[in-house]
Amino acid sequence: MGNGTDASNQRTFTKEQVLAALEHEIAGIFLDSNGHKDTYSKYDWLAAGGVIQSCTTTITDLRKVKEKATWLFGGFSYDLKNDFEKLTSSNPDKIDFPALVFFEPAWVVYEIGGKQTVWVHPDGKMPKSVSRQSRKQHVVLHPVLTKAAYLEKINAVQQHIQLGDVYELTFCQTFEAQCNTFDPISGYQAINQKTVAPFSGYLKWQGRHLMCGSPERYLAKRGQQLISQPIKGTAPRGTTAESDDQLKTNLLACEKERAENVMIVDLVRNDLSRVAARGSVSVPELFGIYSFETVHQMISTVTARLHERSDALDAIAATFPMGSMTGAPKVRAMELIETYETRKRGLFSGAIGYFDPSGDFDFNVIIRSLLYNEHHHEVSLQVGSAITILSEPEAEYEECLLKAAGIMAALSQ
Repeated sequence: MGNGTDASNQRTFTKEQVLAALEHEIAGIFLDSNGHKDTYSKYDWLAAGGVIQSCTTTITDLRKVKEKATWLFGGFSYDLKNDFEKLTSSNPDKIDFPALVFFEPAWVVYEIGGKQTVWVHPDGKMPKSVSRQSRKQHVVLHPVLTKAAYLEKINAVQQHIQLGDVYELTFCQTFEAQCNTFDPISGYQAINQKTVAPFSGYLKWQGRHLMCGSPERYLAKRGQQLISQPIKGTAPRGTTAESDDQLKTNLLACEKERAENVMIVDLVRNDLSRVAARGSVSVPELFGIYSFETVHQMISTVTARLHERSDALDAIAATFPMGSMTGAPKVRAMELIETYETRKRGLFSGAIGYFDPSGDFDFNVIIRSLLYNEHHHEVSLQVGSAITILSEPEAEYEECLLKAAGIMAALSQ
């Protein structure tokens, strides 16, 4: 297929211009760190559009496409779990993303350290130089579950925990709306402005759209190193510097939040050990407290060295879906999620990201996100929290509302 052309000296693009260009493509993606940097950061932002070849079937087929592609972009839906375990997904799905969707793009634009590069596939063309007007959005989302029904389900989940079926389960609820005037790119821009998240992203695939303000990294590969950074533990931002600091202190000291976090860290360590070189799994940071626009989060970092007999897709298969969105033990938690949740998760609590020419990859966790199907005019927001024996159902309900607040505020301008 060829290596493509570095067209970096021909012209440069703003973020707004590449988003406008994506409006004219059948598929595209935009990934933005919003200025957040850590030890494992690589790109300031990157975008890709157009389709040279694509895959919407299985990991096996994706492996064949990946062998031929220089760049590959897309995402894994939560329901890809059914390909890895003996599981099913039969709840309603109004958005209808494929279980996985990846495409080799016609063009890529990215920045590293403020320096921009434009890459064009031999069979592709430069992105269109267009502009667009961002439009204010006004969408009122309604809960699928009443508060009483939510609390009843949490009580049922805690009965399973008491019986020893699971130790922890991430339970999610859905908010929905119908809107035939929705503008997904403007919606993404509004969400991104509200959340300013390090793993922000917009994905477009054949009339289906993801607008993501995620703070969480699922899995990255840098050389032979694998990095996972699960989030468990949430607190609101304070209205003053003093109250904000106190909320951070309280989060770090909270027994429930630390218990949730360490259970998922252990799960991630176990998952990574399946593809890691012996003795290479480590936890360089436990219970880190990070502050974002609307919330504080407890984040831990787990690393490993990829075994020489394993590759990038082996690492995905061993760790997906991410433990922070399932619970532990993972398979039993996923069975109970299917029983008690009312909607198929689809792309929510899956991952989007890239495989680049060096062999590196980086994928987020799809949370704090909106999904839209332009054919059916369906808008969907899903939020969840980790349920343990220490959980107070009322507090879990309020945590869900806190996580949804930024998205809902962006849609009520």
